[in-house]
Amino acid sequence: MLSELRITPVLSALLSRGGEYGELFYEEVRSLLVLLEDGRIERVLSGTDIGVGIRLIHREKTFTAYTNEASERVLLSLANDLSRYAEGNGLPAVLPAAPAAARGPSAVRVPPSTRGVPEKAALVSLVDRVARGMSPEIRQVRATYGEAERRIEVAAHPGVFVSDAQTYTLLTAQCVAGNESGLAMGYESGGGTVGWEFLEEFLPEALARKAASRALRTLSARKIQGGRMPVVLSAEAGGTMVHEAIGHGLEADLARQGMSVYGNALGKEVASPLVSIVDDATVPGKRGSFGIDDEGTPGERTVLVENGILKGFLHDRLSAMKEGARATGNGRRESYRHKPIPRMSNTILLPGSTPPGEILKEVDRGLLVLKMGGGQVNTVTGDFMFEVAEGYRIENGRRGEPVRGATITGNGPEVLRMIDRVGSDLGFGLGTCGKEGQGVPVGDAQPTLRIGPPYITVG
Repeated sequence: MLSELRITPVLSALLSRGGEYGELFYEEVRSLLVLLEDGRIERVLSGTDIGVGIRLIHREKTFTAYTNEASERVLLSLANDLSRYAEGNGLPAVLPAAPAAARGPSAVRVPPSTRGVPEKAALVSLVDRVARGMSPEIRQVRATYGEAERRIEVAAHPGVFVSDAQTYTLLTAQCVAGNESGLAMGYESGGGTVGWEFLEEFLPEALARKAASRALRTLSARKIQGGRMPVVLSAEAGGTMVHEAIGHGLEADLARQGMSVYGNALGKEVASPLVSIVDDATVPGKRGSFGIDDEGTPGERTVLVENGILKGFLHDRLSAMKEGARATGNGRRESYRHKPIPRMSNTILLPGSTPPGEILKEVDRGLLVLKMGGGQVNTVTGDFMFEVAEGYRIENGRRGEPVRGATITGNGPEVLRMIDRVGSDLGFGLGTCGKEGQGVPVGDAQPTLRIGPPYITVG
């Protein structure tokens, strides 16, 4: 750990030839993965990964190195090597004497490491047993349990020396149903930045039944007739749409590089006046929550869109330097081997005032989405495409028969302007977000929404 080393000389060496910012990032991750497939425990992987990343920012360029050997000798050698990329006069690093412990939003009551592997294997076995018991048509079940206990320390000039402990738990159920008509899949997951107590909210039996039921319903469903129609996104669908349709486009590096349709829209209307969006790392227990980001900046609640008006972007330290802005606590990296870049935490479209049931009643014919599948977005144009993992026809203001194979296509800014009803509920989703070859845990959330006239394309 950095707190056990003399790191001020290391940072002074890193900045000895100049540079606006010098940083040491220590990370220790103890993880476990239990995978069940075809009724058998196929894999149990556990381990500890420890290392230090070192970074120099000079004239808006980033130079990095990393090592698994957290010793003063190795870090000093790497610091001297990186310092050669700078040109100018150096300054001695100034740091606090000891790291300040971050106060994260999530309180872990039962560390997952206090429970044995047999108990965790029993979880995935229970998922398998319950899912298969739903129907003989459940052909395959894949269940995973994962945990990670992560400790980080960030020491940086000028004046940053902080630490944080982050705990992640995750349980997933994936079921494949099949008969003579074909195959269909259902998926469900639960977890967050909590300990073993996550099972109080995410019961393995409930996850298994949801995943199996989704697969079975989809198996018997008919394809929906395509066309432009109103779409109601249930709060249960999570915030995949807001994550993809606007979230990535508000990451400051993409905006500055001209790779975001929102790059020149600050202060302008980008959504319906009913729409307000925040990125919030301070929500207790959610998968994208943390006390500090991977640059030592405190996690915070950042207002991105307020009543349809674009208010800001997500910044790490480098993008903040370039824009003359303030870092928003969104500098995140997959590990000490990677450089931090602007990333979302928990991206939330805030609830409105309309009861969710009323939103459905107002639609004569359309599509109700209960679960989003995979998708992709072009941040330059805002065009997106999402699969619908669980959807239903809306007929005369009521949920009708299930549909399969539906996709939703549209343009982010256009669709956000079409939102004409925002429910008073709120549902969270969780996942791992990829960008530039790095994956980080994130959350997203939205209330029940209606995408109204001129409607959205369903295929």
